[in-house]
Amino acid sequence: MNSVGIDISKGRSTIAVMRPFGEVAISPFEVCHTDSELSELARRLKSLNGETRVVMEATGNYHAPVAKQLHDAGLYVSVVNAKLVHGYGNNDLRRVKTDRKDAIKLANYGLDRWLTLPRYIPEENTRLLLKNCYRQYRQYSKVQTVLKNNLISLLDMTFPNANRLFNSPACADGSEKWVDFVAEFWHCECVSERPLKSFVNKYWRWCRKHGYNFSEEKAHAIYDEASGHIGVMPKSETTKLLVEQAVSQLSATSAALAVLKQEMQSLSSQLPEYPVVMDMFGVGPTLGPQLIAEIGDVRRFYSKKALVAYAGIDAPPNDSGDVIGRHKSMSKVGASSLRRTLFLVMSVYLQNSPPNEPIYQFMNRKRAEGKPYRVYMMASANKFLRIYYATVKAYLEILEQI
Repeated sequence: MNSVGIDISKGRSTIAVMRPFGEVAISPFEVCHTDSELSELARRLKSLNGETRVVMEATGNYHAPVAKQLHDAGLYVSVVNAKLVHGYGNNDLRRVKTDRKDAIKLANYGLDRWLTLPRYIPEENTRLLLKNCYRQYRQYSKVQTVLKNNLISLLDMTFPNANRLFNSPACADGSEKWVDFVAEFWHCECVSERPLKSFVNKYWRWCRKHGYNFSEEKAHAIYDEASGHIGVMPKSETTKLLVEQAVSQLSATSAALAVLKQEMQSLSSQLPEYPVVMDMFGVGPTLGPQLIAEIGDVRRFYSKKALVAYAGIDAPPNDSGDVIGRHKSMSKVGASSLRRTLFLVMSVYLQNSPPNEPIYQFMNRKRAEGKPYRVYMMASANKFLRIYYATVKAYLEILEQI
């Protein structure tokens, strides 16, 4: 038995090889994450006598090239959650923290958990691309929120309530009517300093240029709104520059989000479970790809409970002696992105109130019992995830048999 512990760092790793009873098969050494050095590492590990298993912690993206290279070389690779290894072996008063010690610690962990080490299987290219698209989508969504708030804050000093003048949904390319409007009419005086008829004509030309529907009644409402406000910041070239730059940044981010959303839809449609997932209530062209991206291939989970635990919405037992815990909270040890997506799906159920949907019926029962909002939302998400697992897995198994 050769247990290989690999302590991953950015661009390099420390390797230690241990055998039972504390025997050091290979003293700790370092390798860089290059094709030549990783190939040499794989050759060296395969030359060892006996069975060899490699153990490393999941460290974002840093472990990916090492795990993939060694897996492709035919080695048994196990990527474990860092929380499982964190407290292992810390029974000394003097705790030493070095890369060499961590590599030995991982190797010893592999020896103790030899029979239960989960085997690492690289994701399919489509699933890997979809997951990373969604990660970028989430990042851009956060940036978009910041940029929107920044633009609204600027408008409060140049054209208050301009963002509330329109309630049109965002276009397919990510553009929004109120954002395009303030790019042209960046100060309330850009509207109010003109005669009403002149502004109506200009607004009509603006609508035709950008492809928006024109309404004379809306033009009058905009004019009245602009005339009723005073811009704190003066109508100057500097003010115009500030608003235009804010609009430019927001428009670029919104356009990037629209492209990523389209790409996620394209990638997810190539996966076998796509039609089943999209047929589920509460799942649309936005949330469907997000669910598929976060869950991945459901066959990698051995049961419904494993998938629920992966999402972190399980409620572990909290009993001790004669005391039986009645108030159990979610573990939240799992994929926070998946929990967020599930919460959005449950919000769709709550907004549409479909009486014939089992999930909504369950949600209603929990609400009738007086459960708090977050409790019945996540309890319903738990039930939804179990149905998702059973439905998708059964469908994939049928496809395999065809």
